[in-house]
Amino acid sequence: MTGRRRRQRPFLFSLYALLLWLAWAAGPTAHAQSAESPTPSPAAFALKIEGPQDVAAWLLQHLELQHYKDLVDLDDAELKRLLQSADVQARDLLATLGYFSPTLQWHKLPGTPDSPAHQVVLNVSPGAQSVVTEVHIVLQGDIASNPVTQSQKQALQRQWPLPAGQHFTQADWAQAKTATLRHLTADNYPLARMVDSQAQVDADARTVRLTLTLDSGPLVLLGQVHISGSERYGEEQAIRLARIKTGQAYRQSDLLEAQQRLVASGFYDSVFVSLDTEGDSQAMPVKVELKEALRQKWVVGLGVRSDNGPRVSAEYTQHRVPGLDWRAVTKVAVDKTLQTLSLDLLGQPNPDLWRWTTSGKLEHQVFTGYEVTSQRLRAGRTQLAEKIDRTYYAQYDTSHTLGALADTRESLSANYAWTWRRFDTLPFPTQGWGFGLEVGSGVTLGNQHIPYARWLGKILAMQPLWGSGHKLSLRGEMGGVVTRDASGIPTTQLFLAGGDGSVRGYALSGIGVQTTPGVISAGRYLATGSAEWQIPIYHQSRRTDWEGAVFVDAGAVADSPSQLRAKVGAGFGARWRSPVGPLQLDLAQAQDTHQWRLHMSVGFKF
Repeated sequence: MTGRRRRQRPFLFSLYALLLWLAWAAGPTAHAQSAESPTPSPAAFALKIEGPQDVAAWLLQHLELQHYKDLVDLDDAELKRLLQSADVQARDLLATLGYFSPTLQWHKLPGTPDSPAHQVVLNVSPGAQSVVTEVHIVLQGDIASNPVTQSQKQALQRQWPLPAGQHFTQADWAQAKTATLRHLTADNYPLARMVDSQAQVDADARTVRLTLTLDSGPLVLLGQVHISGSERYGEEQAIRLARIKTGQAYRQSDLLEAQQRLVASGFYDSVFVSLDTEGDSQAMPVKVELKEALRQKWVVGLGVRSDNGPRVSAEYTQHRVPGLDWRAVTKVAVDKTLQTLSLDLLGQPNPDLWRWTTSGKLEHQVFTGYEVTSQRLRAGRTQLAEKIDRTYYAQYDTSHTLGALADTRESLSANYAWTWRRFDTLPFPTQGWGFGLEVGSGVTLGNQHIPYARWLGKILAMQPLWGSGHKLSLRGEMGGVVTRDASGIPTTQLFLAGGDGSVRGYALSGIGVQTTPGVISAGRYLATGSAEWQIPIYHQSRRTDWEGAVFVDAGAVADSPSQLRAKVGAGFGARWRSPVGPLQLDLAQAQDTHQWRLHMSVGFKF
């Protein structure tokens, strides 16, 4: 017996130690669980507002009374005081919406077993919303008597955003004042200021009389341009690119366009153009602050194309080629079906902004059933002006085809390109027009010298809809090659359609002339069109940098106008005002195949 007890002691000791360890381990856990799940304290009261939905939502969002509902030690006297203050604040909040004679009834109801907190109920009868009956815009300063700017004065009166007959709100009143002052300072009068504003309310009649007094200050003319930050490329180049005319009347859009031109030139990483408001109004200096780009720059990109999968690209820029003083840009891009190598040389602009240009491009593209290797050499002059671009150039083209359409073609041509734009703001236009035309005449090389003529026209129109940020965008493109025999014309001088900026829902260059089943080749005639409705996106009543879009595209390629048969693509997408320009993302379906295709592009191009 004694031996057996001795043998049991180690077992009992171990069991006892295990129980102690479990008790110790379970203690902190149970404590932690208790700490993580505290019993919620009951609220002091619950607030409910009964009335028109928009009014109730407005009060629930802004009433300070909401901040006190979780105070557990709130007694009846303190709650009564809070309700009195809330009544005053509610009336002030309703006044901002144009309700100056509301009826408010507060009720305090006892809690229930299911909800022990008090129930505070506010019954709101806002009454009729006040209406603007009179608007007086008083203009002082130079604009009051200067006959040159009378049209601007009339426009301010005509475009007033809160006219008589419209319901009054404090937000609309504030926005109307800000917008009118902004319009006044945008042209001729950058020193304009607001002198006085009054909203005279007749609460009984529910009417409001508005008076706004603005002082235009003096008419401002632009003076000398002062450049800072120019080291590598010289002040003269920056002044030519900016194209700011000394002595012309101030326009904010002119300075913004100058800023955009300097950035678009590629010579500068950042540009800020502003007025020196301390200067003489009759010759107010213009300050141009530059941060120059490096003389040499490498850019490497990785991406995915919806048609061809992964894509790798590299770009090398030399802003001043040694010994030539020209700008050189070399690009290479590779994906599954398209490989491109190009070199562009651009001279310095002369005082009229004309510059010499030359370029070369080598491209290899794989199509269904055949492959095309093409070359293009171009030399000429170009002028990139404020609203009109002009280019004339000579061009050599060659294309070598392997596979089902095997042949080699060459041509030499003389060409002229003309582009006219009139958009309100770039690179994020909301309205305006653009028109472009390319014409050329050439001759095929090789065994036969066959003359031909080529033309391509394009148009883009953007029109606001309903004054609420909605836009309608219409795009069209037509082209043709006129010749008695097109067999010797390189494919680079003919047409294909499909892809981003053409007919969405179809692959890049996926619309052409079907010579044999499954084989698509370039054609002599092209026609495409698009209609797109762009819809602003709001978050918490504020417009965001995003837009939605729905669209329909159509396009056709053929060897004669009578053979043009449209292929249609339709879909929807999103637009983002990104820091690098407009970002466009679309999902479209081809009508004939019912296949969906994703398209993405960056930047505004016309």
